Amino acid sequence: MNQLDRYIIRTVLALTGLVALGLVTIYTLVVFISDIGETGKGTYGVLQVVQYSLLMMPSSLYILLPIVALLGGLLGIGALARSSELTAMRAAGVSMLRIGGATLTAGAMLGAFGYVLGDWLGPAGERLAGELRDDARGERGTLDRSLWLRDADNILRIRSLLAEDHGRDLTVFRTAADGSLVQVSTVDEARYVDGHWLMTGIKRTELSGDHTKVVKLDQIEITGSITPNVLKLFILEGDVLSVRGLYNLVAYMDDNKLDATKYRIWLWRKLVEPVTVMVMMLFAVPFVVGTLRDSGAGQRLIAGVMVGIVFYVLNKVSVSIGDLYRWPAPMAAGLPTFLLAIIATWRLRAAR
Repeated sequence: MNQLDRYIIRTVLALTGLVALGLVTIYTLVVFISDIGETGKGTYGVLQVVQYSLLMMPSSLYILLPIVALLGGLLGIGALARSSELTAMRAAGVSMLRIGGATLTAGAMLGAFGYVLGDWLGPAGERLAGELRDDARGERGTLDRSLWLRDADNILRIRSLLAEDHGRDLTVFRTAADGSLVQVSTVDEARYVDGHWLMTGIKRTELSGDHTKVVKLDQIEITGSITPNVLKLFILEGDVLSVRGLYNLVAYMDDNKLDATKYRIWLWRKLVEPVTVMVMMLFAVPFVVGTLRDSGAGQRLIAGVMVGIVFYVLNKVSVSIGDLYRWPAPMAAGLPTFLLAIIATWRLRAAR
């Protein structure tokens, strides 16, 4: 990499940083305004809303990163074109492929930052923000829906999850090898202690042939693959989970013969996201020197936003169709990115 490549990378990343600052500020303001109406519940006030909005900023930036990359690339290469520096480079024999390569390197740096953002900073910020809001509202640890899990021959229903290691009002269904129901247990409370679940207040109904037997127990201890970490993964949304978390969740569901298609696609979306950022930035180069050669910054921004919206919709449609028709997860998660990369490469080679 010589001085010219470093100059292109610096220019593109500098304007990408300005775009990121502007978009994240707007996004955070929207989050703040939408959440300010929730004040008054418990001790959740304006200060807590500000803290919540700030903690959500890494996650917001991660969501916006592909369009940030596209707009940053459009403005960065556009600035070089507007100052005639791009023309001077071309006249000196610098090919469009080399300019595209330098821009792609900038995209790789941004993609690496995005991976850290999406795998560590974003999930950590969202968890802290959720805990802050739930603590202030007095809702921390509660689940507003029943949670169904499977562990080998046991099917577990949790009506009230107070924490990942503490639940109340549980029902455990035990099945035989042929899938028939052989036992139903209702549990008042369950706590995870020293590697096992300590359940108290058990009423067990055993089904055998044409009769049943009811047994009441004070407490029992059970072990299995359902741990606090598994519960924590299940109650979080897929976009909040890290790559490792999604991998563990998919492994748990596969081990218990559950449908992990949706989570497998989310895992691949996480893995493809840095590549998407790179492709978005590369796509900006032929866009500027071709269609938007003589356009101003405002027109480039509008064009970039439109392309970003179309790409976002295609991503959502691809994931939904892939989940519906059981496409391979890499295909469902990466098809729009792959098609955009082909278009960007073709336009870059054709650029004059």
